[in-house]
Amino acid sequence: MTHDHDLVLRPTAAQTEAALNPPPGRNGGDLVVETLAGLGATTVFGLPGQHALGMFDALRRSDLRYIGLRVENNAGFAADAYGRITGEAAPLLLSTGPGALTSLAALQEARAASAPVLAISSQIPTAGLGGGRHGYLHELPDQAASFRGVVKSVHTVRTQSQIPSAIAEAWTSALTVPHGPVWVEIPQDVLLSETPIPVVTGGDTFPEELPPRPELTAVAADLLSRAERPAIIAGGGVVRADASGKLRQLAERLAAPVVTTFGGKGAFPWTHPLSLQSWLEDRHTTDFLEDADVLLVVGSGLGELSSNYHTFKPRGRVVQIEADLGKLESNHPALGIHADARLALQALLETVEERTDPAAPARVREVLDKVRDRIASQELTLEQDVLAAVRGALPPGAPSFWDMTILAYWAWSAFDAKAPNTMHSGQGAGGLGYGFPAALGAAAADPTRPVLAVSGDGGALYSIAELATARQYDLNVTWLIVDDGGYGILREYMTDAFGQPTATELTRPDYVALAESFGVPGTRTSPETLEADLAKALAAPGPSVVVLPAVLRMFAPTHLD
Repeated sequence: MTHDHDLVLRPTAAQTEAALNPPPGRNGGDLVVETLAGLGATTVFGLPGQHALGMFDALRRSDLRYIGLRVENNAGFAADAYGRITGEAAPLLLSTGPGALTSLAALQEARAASAPVLAISSQIPTAGLGGGRHGYLHELPDQAASFRGVVKSVHTVRTQSQIPSAIAEAWTSALTVPHGPVWVEIPQDVLLSETPIPVVTGGDTFPEELPPRPELTAVAADLLSRAERPAIIAGGGVVRADASGKLRQLAERLAAPVVTTFGGKGAFPWTHPLSLQSWLEDRHTTDFLEDADVLLVVGSGLGELSSNYHTFKPRGRVVQIEADLGKLESNHPALGIHADARLALQALLETVEERTDPAAPARVREVLDKVRDRIASQELTLEQDVLAAVRGALPPGAPSFWDMTILAYWAWSAFDAKAPNTMHSGQGAGGLGYGFPAALGAAAADPTRPVLAVSGDGGALYSIAELATARQYDLNVTWLIVDDGGYGILREYMTDAFGQPTATELTRPDYVALAESFGVPGTRTSPETLEADLAKALAAPGPSVVVLPAVLRMFAPTHLD
């Protein structure tokens, strides 16, 4: 009698020959790149460093494409975007100590946004592991401890034989929902030593699925089928799970209005009769959602930005589908369903009863009309015109990456992403400098489409060095820099709170001249010419910079009322 666990994959003749006669001159770094290639990786991001040279030398003997950025944090943002666009684990190669630590902010964003990043760092020599103070260059008492609170899992390698399994285990962790960044560290001597281990030829991993518990979806389906005023909040988990089509089917079957969170942009068609769009920072939307007798929350933890700064207080029954167990019912009591959004939506589609509500589209239009009237009363024509110009210039299927800047805050609420997985921002962790290096990662993932990056001048200064990266690899990214002379949103916040701003004004370069010094075409535009100038830059191959001198204002908040 044969059991499944008795089955062993037998090596082919070619694999046996390769194992018995491995090529000479290989080291531990070769085991890293061979394992990555065996797992299906084609592109790696990173920055070399003294302890990591074994990995980078091995790249020379591999078919992996290397995209080298100028700052580790930016390399992490690029890997984050590559993971979001492809759905694959994006390898990020780093050196010990300062190089590793510089990536932390990017890994925090990847964790918050569920982007699969496989960070592989070197470590001090094996003899120094364990916390003793030996005085090695870049030494930390416990490097892994700096990452445990940021990434999904940490894997420390001590011998060459551990490398393939540790990387495969980390790869599986990164791609198990909720996706996220993982950390592998390998000592310098392990990477540099010649290896007798055969060439790594296998590597298939099978991330575990996270189906919903059927008794919970049965209760959820009954609640939704009998609801009088159902509504849906769709978060980033819908986008990450590629579940937008199932979300639309369920919303139409239930006649349930849908609002997308800022991380869930594009999860539901913007102009659909049931679309409340993304106006979460608006009391009219908040009131509508609070009035739902059954509210289905899919792929969102209803955090600060998704709850109108925690002023949202649902009065009806909440059903929450969330792959991150820590976010389940973390803000509101709910029927909590720990599951991948795609599998849970499919289960609901198979069990809900169709309901009709001819008045639902009219109620949606009423909310959107109130929102438009509120914005129109604030005399924000410039801001709306600039956002419309960006939308007009950007091809419908082209991805965009937005830094933490006033125009991005407008885009969270008012920008039609046109399609799922095309609009991304650094709102997961909220750090500056995300937009441009992330766009570079997206362009590396798909060179067939132009990619737009949007930054303010403050955020742009975090990423200027990556103009060299864009030029070196001829990446198809257009970078829109809105230059208002400082940290614009902080200027507004401080003026509102204290009557005047402090530490928000910036001396900055001539961004057009600076771009051109890197060999990147630069254009200075105006609100009137923005759409034409941006469209021209996006249509041209390779990198480009468009600078818009403008002081934009935010619409008034409602959570302070």
